[in-house]
Amino acid sequence: MPRIAYVNGRYVQHNKASVHIEDRGYQFADGVYEVCEIRHGLIVDLTRHLDRLDRSLSEIRIRPPMSRAALVQVIREVVRRNHVKNGLFYLQVTRGVAKRDHVFPSADTPASLVVTAKSTDPSVIARKNASGIKAITVPDNRWDRVDIKTVGLLPNALARQAAKEAGSQEAIFIDPRGMVTEGAATNVWIVDAEGNLVTRPAEHGILRGITRTTLMDVAKVLGISIREREFSREEMLGAREVFITAATSICFPIVEIDGISIANGHPGTISEKIRSAFFDIAEKTAI
Repeated sequence: MPRIAYVNGRYVQHNKASVHIEDRGYQFADGVYEVCEIRHGLIVDLTRHLDRLDRSLSEIRIRPPMSRAALVQVIREVVRRNHVKNGLFYLQVTRGVAKRDHVFPSADTPASLVVTAKSTDPSVIARKNASGIKAITVPDNRWDRVDIKTVGLLPNALARQAAKEAGSQEAIFIDPRGMVTEGAATNVWIVDAEGNLVTRPAEHGILRGITRTTLMDVAKVLGISIREREFSREEMLGAREVFITAATSICFPIVEIDGISIANGHPGTISEKIRSAFFDIAEKTAI
C-alpha cells in the first residue's frame, strides 16, 4: 500500500506530496514540528505533544493552522490510512507561503501543515536496548532558543553525522563550561553513585522532552528519585548508567561515550525498569 500524507487540506500519496518553493519552512526554517510514537495501535502522550506544539507556535508567533480537535482528526486519519500499528507520526507547521522576505508576511497568510506517518520495526529498538548504543560528545553550537521545537536543525544534523562517522548512534552536546546539555535528538540522563536519576533542568539550554516529562511520572511510580541539575562530561563518563530519551525510542542505554565504557559497558537496570513500565503509565489515545 502506498504511504499517504496530509498536505494543506489534502490527503495525497507520499511520493507525490509537495510544498511551495516559497514556503517559509523551506527558505527560513520558519516552522515547528512534533514527532509522536504509535505503539500497539495507540498514540502515546498525544496531549503533551500537542501542548508543546501550541507553545512552540506561540513562541515564534505562528497561528495554529486549525483547532486542536480538527488536528487530532487529521492525525488519526493519516495514521489509519498508513495502517500504522507500531511507528510514529510527524507533523510540521510553518508560517506559510509568501514572497521571500525576512520579515513576517501579512497576518492573513495561512500556516502550512504537513502530517505523515510510518511504521517501524519494534525489534530494531529491542536489539538496541539489549546491547546499548554508543555516543560521542560535541561542542554545543546551537542557537539560544532550543526550548522551541523548530525545524532549524542543521547543527543537530551535523552532530548526528559526526556520530555516524565515528561509529556511534548519538552525539551529546557539551556547553562552553563543560556541562552536558542534551543529545542531537534526545534528552540525556545519568544515574549517580547514590542511584538517583539526574537530568539537566529544562528552563534553559535544552528542549523539554515529552518522553522526559513522562519518564519523571514513571520514576515516581517506581520510587526512583530524580535530581534536576547540571552535570559535566566527566561526571557522565563516571556515572553508573547513562541513557537518552526520545519519543520514538523511549530510553536507549548508552554503554560507550567517546570510546570510554560507561560502568561495566552493558545496559543498566534502572533504564530497563523505566522502559518496561513506560507504556503502561504514559497517556494512550485510540486511533
